[in-house]
Amino acid sequence: MKYQALGNTGLMVSRLCFGSLTISPLQANLPPEEGAEVILAALAGGVNFIDTAEYYQNYRTIALALLQFGREVHVASKSYAVTGRQMRESLYRALDGLGVSQLAAFLLHEQESAATLRGHREALEYLVAAKEQGLIKAVGLSTHYIAGVYAAAASPEIDLIHPLINRAGIGIVDGTRDEMLAAIRFARQMGKAVYGMKVLAGGHLHRELRIALEWAFKQPELDSVAVGMKSIAEVEANLRLVEALDNAASVEETELARLFSLSGAGPRHLLVEEWCSGCGKCVRRCPNKALHIEDGRAVVNPDACVLCGYCGGVCSDFALKII
Repeated sequence: MKYQALGNTGLMVSRLCFGSLTISPLQANLPPEEGAEVILAALAGGVNFIDTAEYYQNYRTIALALLQFGREVHVASKSYAVTGRQMRESLYRALDGLGVSQLAAFLLHEQESAATLRGHREALEYLVAAKEQGLIKAVGLSTHYIAGVYAAAASPEIDLIHPLINRAGIGIVDGTRDEMLAAIRFARQMGKAVYGMKVLAGGHLHRELRIALEWAFKQPELDSVAVGMKSIAEVEANLRLVEALDNAASVEETELARLFSLSGAGPRHLLVEEWCSGCGKCVRRCPNKALHIEDGRAVVNPDACVLCGYCGGVCSDFALKII
């Protein structure tokens, strides 16, 4: 596993970042002990960077893995907090839940533009103070928006950006893949660290795993790439690909597909159960406008859905599942 400087944060991270959303209650919902085993497989393979969020509800799982691994791992988390007090509570929940005294980074979750960043000014200022206190090493934001990347690039308080980016441009709300790449390049010119997310577009690119993953790992502007993995077999497949890329070798699409098939990985979709009440909470929550209400129940547009699972987090009917 090769390691790369995460922008100007002073952190050296693995090119493959463990995206923990996939094992969380929002998606695969692995028991903490089982999820920890998946994380440990990645750590044993050289991964030293984990992405999580308060919303994912998986701090205990990660804490178990960190405790068993016993060596330094860089963990980045995120929060929707708006006020300074809310952000302080979120940060301490993360520190306590993960069993650590310092995080690699703490991010404003799902920012959209300069306007939303202004609306979270108090939370951002708290994170700057937390960095000065040594509670975190870097301040960041995550975004599905090109405008969000430009806003972060222009903000001197922001150290790193976690944008949605993939070969097909699926899930980018306000533009194209190339426009997002241009924004990311600008952010790098402004000295920001960048680690990408949704490089498989929530599973939409499952038919071109090698091409999609290779494309992401070969983008020079991405310091690291977060990939969701829900089984040890998926971890091993991703490690195999990264190893090949690091050594300028090739991995055949058929071999990668075989490795992923061993894990049961394959096309996934958002299931709307028949008992959906049509309350509309999921429609309002979806960052990609992939849901609408029709005939009294939620309907998903599969072309817009990136299978993030955030809709399930607000569904009081428990009628939304990624399968």
